[in-house]
Amino acid sequence: MKILITGSNGLLGQKLLHKLRQDFSVELIATSKGENRVSIKEGYTYFDLDITNNDAVAKFISIEKPQVVINTAAMTNVDLCEDENKDCDALNVEAVRYLADACVKVDAHLIQISTDFIFDGENGPYKEEDKPNPLSYYGLSKLKSEQLLQEHAVKWTVLRTIIVFGVGENLSKGNIVLWAKGALAKGDPLNIIDDQFRAPTLAEDLADICILAAKKKAFGIFNASGKDIMSIYEIVERIAKHYGNSTENLNKISTATLKQKAGRPPKTGFILDKSRKELGYNPHSFEECLTIIDQQLKK
Repeated sequence: MKILITGSNGLLGQKLLHKLRQDFSVELIATSKGENRVSIKEGYTYFDLDITNNDAVAKFISIEKPQVVINTAAMTNVDLCEDENKDCDALNVEAVRYLADACVKVDAHLIQISTDFIFDGENGPYKEEDKPNPLSYYGLSKLKSEQLLQEHAVKWTVLRTIIVFGVGENLSKGNIVLWAKGALAKGDPLNIIDDQFRAPTLAEDLADICILAAKKKAFGIFNASGKDIMSIYEIVERIAKHYGNSTENLNKISTATLKQKAGRPPKTGFILDKSRKELGYNPHSFEECLTIIDQQLKK
């Protein structure tokens, strides 16, 4: 199977690259904007591809003719999306349209990553068929991309995820687990919100469900998060306990005190029954995820 990854320099993209480059049943093409930031170069072919350029996408996919495209590229800074609607739509909506248009022409299956932020967080945890109501422009852009695929002729999978974390190389942004681990080790006072609830997702788990969906060419929407739903405060508290750090310097604050530009859903989390049953998805517990991260950091 010929699989093309977009955004291969990002955290999820890197995990997919490392898993798929060792799969002898897969011919792997990795693409990202700019140079390849992954140090291991064997087992795949890398190309510089800007997916916001329609002509470049159409030409590249028509030449390479992948059977599956996994789109991991996105603008995910929620407050920046609020300020820069045009850039947000270019990457999160229009680029998805370009990929879908190109995939149809070569009969490729498109896998798109979506988010819990398509929901307002009033009735979490959510099933796949629950009604979206985004509170932010980021959430709206991701919902638009889902709706675009539902109306498109392309064969598609949408995988909705929540707070992706893990260890990667030369990443352009951090993630909550590595940030909290570092901050707790210093013993600095930390103000952490306790009125938002999420199910954080290990990047390896998300990569696994991408691959399961790719091999089955699964059609439709699937929830693809971690299994443990907890407050942001509890995430940091559990990290502290795992590493034997004191929680004395942790202070609970409310979301309102942060005065963030974009609205955040108070409680999301996903019901994973469909993904377990139809795809064989089996994410790790949060503590298992932390142990996996420990092993990677030691390397």
